[in-house]
Amino acid sequence: MATEFKLPEIGEGIEGGTVASVLVKVGDAVSEGQPLLEIETDKAVVEVNAPHAGTVTKLLAKEGDAIKVGQVVGVLEAGDAPVAAAPEPEPTPKAEAAPVVQEAAPAPAEARKRVSSGAVLASPMVRRLARKLGVDLKDVPADSSGRVTAQDVEAFAGGGAAPTVVTESAVPAAAATPTPKVAAPTPTGSDNWGPTAREGMNAIRKKTMERMTSNWQNIPHVTHFEKADITSLEAVRNKYGRQIDAQGGKLTVTSFLIKALTEALKRFPKFNASIDADTEEIILKQYYNIGVAADTPHGLVVPVIKGADQKSISEISVELPALAAKARDRKLGVNEMQGGTFTISNLGGLGGQAFTPIINAPEVAILGVSRGQMEQVFQHGAFAPRLMLPLTLSYDHRLIDGADAARFMRWLVEALEQPWVLFLDE
Repeated sequence: MATEFKLPEIGEGIEGGTVASVLVKVGDAVSEGQPLLEIETDKAVVEVNAPHAGTVTKLLAKEGDAIKVGQVVGVLEAGDAPVAAAPEPEPTPKAEAAPVVQEAAPAPAEARKRVSSGAVLASPMVRRLARKLGVDLKDVPADSSGRVTAQDVEAFAGGGAAPTVVTESAVPAAAATPTPKVAAPTPTGSDNWGPTAREGMNAIRKKTMERMTSNWQNIPHVTHFEKADITSLEAVRNKYGRQIDAQGGKLTVTSFLIKALTEALKRFPKFNASIDADTEEIILKQYYNIGVAADTPHGLVVPVIKGADQKSISEISVELPALAAKARDRKLGVNEMQGGTFTISNLGGLGGQAFTPIINAPEVAILGVSRGQMEQVFQHGAFAPRLMLPLTLSYDHRLIDGADAARFMRWLVEALEQPWVLFLDE
């Protein structure tokens, strides 16, 4: 019996996405739960899995297509039914010599395990890497679990132990030391000054463009600037850093900021709120989920520390780098990027003295953090070197007044200047 498979619900508020890759072809036999497509949304790459075992008889989506939730993307024939439609034959290149395949020593059978359908077990990140390097995943030996890793792909692309395809004009494999190359954008035109190239935006960049434009146009931004003396905080961080390292985390200034912010938000509830413009009401959130903007090769994403007020700095310091790693690998679940009530954007690791971050609606404020620097500060009748941390608070002036922002920031600064209070486990 033939059944359609559709794009399922992939997250709250997400209506669809772009087909990043098609993992099967017409005629493939697939098992229940096997990935069929990868869909790129503005937040993450998600897999569409087979609802049951069967044979792919039709594919209605190709790479680059925009599809919506509920849209039919293919047809499965249950069991071992004959294929209803054959794939279109690929055109044969003209006047090209057939590639000569040089087989290296065969890998152990365990290292070449594949699922019965011939599909390759690999994460979305690995599949993107393979496409970038021009590698066919079916040629790459898998590990003992049958899964292909990024290291496997890079080794294969670099002339590793897997079968190597070379053309007649290529350098012999024994003498070659190939380096994977990333294709640069192809020049597609020119302006008055010279050649130009065009590069398509991925889904994250498109959504960032859309959201940032909307947020900037619809929210009256005001930014308040402060500096916090974090000399004592840095001493505490150095003292307890190894203790957190042993737990698999990293004690950073951001960890202290998250903890301090949850306490500040309890004292200044308008900063942990949103605006319902239709009913002209303020929605005061009674939970504290802190988003942390993460810079990734794919664009800006904001993983969220849920229930930050109920976690110690130690717990936050373990969770935060784990989320950051998942963000870089595009492995964040949609739920891990939703539900934020306040956001931090920390550029201190990159430099800069100050910047004015754009509010992440429906939130009403965002904290920007720049690089801390040693400065001569006059205190107790003399100048002394102190580590000063620049902070900027952008806030929605429809709800928050300047005096509110000043009081909020002064409380936050004082909390950071007395870190021993925040470091106590609750």
